[in-house]
Amino acid sequence: MSILKGTKIYSIITGTCPVCQEESMYKYANPYHLSKVYTMHDRCSNCGTKYKIEPSFFYGAMYVSYGLGIAFSVAAFVISFLILGTDLITSFICIVVTLIVFMPIIMRLSRNIWINIFLSYNKENAKAN
Repeated sequence: MSILKGTKIYSIITGTCPVCQEESMYKYANPYHLSKVYTMHDRCSNCGTKYKIEPSFFYGAMYVSYGLGIAFSVAAFVISFLILGTDLITSFICIVVTLIVFMPIIMRLSRNIWINIFLSYNKENAKAN
């Protein structure tokens, strides 16, 4: 993963600060701790970046979440119907199960993508600490 450090992909996949990529934005690493899935630090302890840029900032992540849900659904359909050859009802069940199982990951990925649209990596801030 260190090859990708300094790219938006690294920050999106790891959930680290989009500016310095040194600290996780989330207080709890496990996204399946459902009551704490959205619990984030207010600021990065390394570079001081404020994660909630404005009130209701992460509402925009809902649009990204919709797109990710569609992508996961299409992937589940292709795997179940086209590759495994199941019938349509079984494929539908696979899509629903996939969305339920990956819901916490989709929620965090959507937030990571959303904040990375607005903030970029800064090499000087990465060496601040």
